[in-house]
Amino acid sequence: MIRNYIKTAFRTLVNNKSYSAINIVGLAVSLSTAILILLWVWDELSFDSMHSKSDRIYQLSTTFDITSANVWRVGPPPLAVFGSTEIPGIEAACRFSNSNATILKSGDNRKFNEAGLNVDSSFFQLFDFPLLQGNPQQPFPDKNSIILSRTLAEKYFGSQDPMGQTVQVNLDGPNAAVRQSCRVVGVMGDIPLNSSFDADFLLPFALLEDQVAGGLSEQWGNFGYPTYFLLEAHANPNTVEKQLADIHRANNEADIFKTLVYLLQPLKDVHLYNAKGEDAGMQQVRIFALIAGIILLIACINYVNLVTARSTRRSKEVSVRKVVGAGRQHLFWQFISESLVVFLIATVLAIGITYAAMPLYNILSGKEMIFSLVDSRVWLLFGGTLLVIVLLAGIYPALMLSTFQPAQALKGILPGIGKNNGFRRALVVVQFSCSIVLIIATIIISRQLDYVRNKELGYDKENVFFFNQRNFLERFDAVRTELEQQPGILGVSAASGNISNIGNGTGDIEWEGKPANMANFMINFMSVDHKFLDVMGLQLAAGRAFTGTPADSNYILLNETAVKQMELEEPVVGKSISFRNNARTVAGVIKDFHFNNLKLPIGPCVFSVDRNIPLAGMYVRTSGDGADQAIAAVNKLWQQYNGEFGFDYQFMDESFDKLYKSDIQAGRLFNVFAGIAILISCLGLFGLVTYTAETKVKEIGIRKTLGASVANIVLLISKDFLKLVGISFLIAFPLGWWMMNKWLDNYVYRTDIEWWMFAVAGFAAFVIAALTVCGKSLRAAQENPIRAIRTE
Repeated sequence: MIRNYIKTAFRTLVNNKSYSAINIVGLAVSLSTAILILLWVWDELSFDSMHSKSDRIYQLSTTFDITSANVWRVGPPPLAVFGSTEIPGIEAACRFSNSNATILKSGDNRKFNEAGLNVDSSFFQLFDFPLLQGNPQQPFPDKNSIILSRTLAEKYFGSQDPMGQTVQVNLDGPNAAVRQSCRVVGVMGDIPLNSSFDADFLLPFALLEDQVAGGLSEQWGNFGYPTYFLLEAHANPNTVEKQLADIHRANNEADIFKTLVYLLQPLKDVHLYNAKGEDAGMQQVRIFALIAGIILLIACINYVNLVTARSTRRSKEVSVRKVVGAGRQHLFWQFISESLVVFLIATVLAIGITYAAMPLYNILSGKEMIFSLVDSRVWLLFGGTLLVIVLLAGIYPALMLSTFQPAQALKGILPGIGKNNGFRRALVVVQFSCSIVLIIATIIISRQLDYVRNKELGYDKENVFFFNQRNFLERFDAVRTELEQQPGILGVSAASGNISNIGNGTGDIEWEGKPANMANFMINFMSVDHKFLDVMGLQLAAGRAFTGTPADSNYILLNETAVKQMELEEPVVGKSISFRNNARTVAGVIKDFHFNNLKLPIGPCVFSVDRNIPLAGMYVRTSGDGADQAIAAVNKLWQQYNGEFGFDYQFMDESFDKLYKSDIQAGRLFNVFAGIAILISCLGLFGLVTYTAETKVKEIGIRKTLGASVANIVLLISKDFLKLVGISFLIAFPLGWWMMNKWLDNYVYRTDIEWWMFAVAGFAAFVIAALTVCGKSLRAAQENPIRAIRTE
């Protein structure tokens, strides 16, 4: 019996090639798209899940005002040592610091700029990154030790065993690079992309002791080190947070630390939530998961509509089967078998499409995802979709078709078909409501990303590249003088950080009349040279810039937000302010500029000329068409003074785009998936139009015989469906507005949701629907009316 069901199912598919192709291709594309989306979702949710102790690992965050947005995922270096020693609930702690070291193999001229970390010896105690060679209990026998990733070890040493080999490590000293010989004491497996860490080599954290004046053991005010704690199974993280803050205050009684609050964030939340535990990416994951569900739902709706559309052609077949003895149960399982066959063929095709799309998909998403049939989640998706297909797209048509009365069906009387079609109309409304919402979302997401990339930042990021000075530091003035004489270079300056992402902050600022409620006032700061404002196009609201004389160290520049938040009375210029334990005078006020992600409001900021803070970053402004000449000129000097380092530079606009890399990639993927969903929705309309045309074959023939024009016939068939699309507008517009408002809440600086966006979305949806509906209607209207009447 089963064999007969399957044989009949294949025969039906072959005899109805166009319908079968639409069903199978629609389901296959939907399944493949859903798999691709969910691979992205699963990858985002899998961040840092490779560690067996991940449920007990917490990252430290610091704030001085729990109600503010100023929460940093860093802590002071002594806290990890004191915390793991004095708090019973802490099993181990590990500190991190990004390393700018460059590694050279002795006697090799190749230069590689790798990403590295300085870490404590407890690194492999907390994290399960495999150490292929070496001792995980004592990974760094001394300060002159280094651990390489497997890829880096192969790059440098090929098939040769790297253990015990010596490499030259160029470290950034206070004023110039320092070369140090390090022995390879371990090789670790490459850190996967779904990890919050990125490192090609590890150096001992103790090595930083030599680079910080006075060492790290008393640096309670230096909040610059990401710190992770491994808690005991019974430990309460909230209790540990309070204990850490108490330890800090016990070792440093400065007033600013009276309001100090430490937060412990679970490692598994670091990627998708900010330091305060608020959504910073989880909403995007939910949106993509929702799109996957919508696409699968649309595919099922299409199947119902297309099967229903064919029901008029199959009514006589069903009637004949009943007349010759087929029971309702046999007919029911026959149609269920057809649904299963269609689904199985679509599944095989979906697997092929997914495998073929993975390389391009990884490029678009910036990931290295793998599609594997061994993954149980893939089969869970197939099984769930099959269940929905059988329940929604199999049982309904099967019950409907198996309940025909043979005598009535043979006469062309089909109860329930063509009259009680409210269910199918509802499906069309659902389909196109989803499609219109996706069009609205596509417009607004693209608009927001363009808004971010083109927003006036308060400085000019175009045609400026920057790099780490290294040995240029000790001869900066001479290097700048020479570069400014080169063609294509309009200006050269230096600063202690990246202006598009200033990460340094301090509470060491005092002024006369400082309100009592500002004891924990924090301000961002950067040390700059006197030409920085001119080179970067920063504007002054009042006062003057630095002059380039030694007296500059006695002055500071504040931004407008700092003046406002500090409640400084006019005139601000000339006021005396204590900054980093030195008396300074406000020389000028800089107009506000964006020095952080646009998801954050502009904060207070101060520029100073501080000889104790190295101006590690050099900024070079070029004429647009002279960029290549400028880079060549800098590279020439680089080879003279920094020959042991590779020249690694970056343009400011590229650096800025990196802040929004994940948003840009997600926006690009959203556009692709929204387009697929809209395309599949059109198949649903095509199904219902086909159904209507087939149920009105006789009516259309008679109307044409009596003189109806093609336009009259097209209007007859199309008007009801275009009304359904209109109803979809009424549902989709408020839903789309609400959803996109929630999404835009992630941005402090955001585009406006304007009426024309809904007008464009509605017009696009109407055009798509009209082309689909009228195209099929026109074909039906052009059929020979004599043939339609004669078939009766």
